[in-house]
Amino acid sequence: MTTPTPPRCYALVPCAGVGARAGSGGPKQYARLGGRSVVAHTLAALARVSRLAGTLVVLASGDRDFEAKAPEHRGWVARCGGATRAASVAQGLAALREQGAGADDWVLVHDAARCLLRPEWVDRLLDACLDDAVGGLLALPLADTLKRAEAGRSVATLERGDKWAAQTPQMFRIGLLQRALAEAGDAVTDEASAVEALGLAPRLVPGELENLKVTWPADFALAARLLETR
Repeated sequence: MTTPTPPRCYALVPCAGVGARAGSGGPKQYARLGGRSVVAHTLAALARVSRLAGTLVVLASGDRDFEAKAPEHRGWVARCGGATRAASVAQGLAALREQGAGADDWVLVHDAARCLLRPEWVDRLLDACLDDAVGGLLALPLADTLKRAEAGRSVATLERGDKWAAQTPQMFRIGLLQRALAEAGDAVTDEASAVEALGLAPRLVPGELENLKVTWPADFALAARLLETR
């Protein structure tokens, strides 16, 4: 009799965006922050997670900057990014399968721009989801009062008790996520929403406020201050 091989865990980092909102004069993942690029910080954190079998970075087909911006990356690179995040992730999953990953292996999809990631947060997600039937994601319960706006004015206050802000990594079986993205299409903005569309409920694993996504110009200044205090 043979012992079943336990599923492996891979990281997938979509890195094909243009960063139009960041105001950084180019893709935000390549902006300098604390002496290295945003994506270099991200990949350095993932490289310190011992349970990851490998990390795949999904780039735009014409990307010629990555190797210079993230020279320490020793994982895989696939220049197959699409016009949307969902398309880039779907293409990246296919590339992982070509590298030998199986349908039952896990993939942790992480935003390139969440550059303050800590390895212990990834381990927290792994501990919570490795035995889960669906998978899950890091997320934060909302603390602020939520308002619904019309024409720049507050017209209603929304219940916040059951609201969470989604973060990454988001962790699912590769085969399940491939099916979910194929059925959901390119409109979904994160992997969990595609899985939810199948009628499944991903586990919410408490994240950290520091795990912010660098999106707007002010985010760079905040991320720089947080890096300085580490």
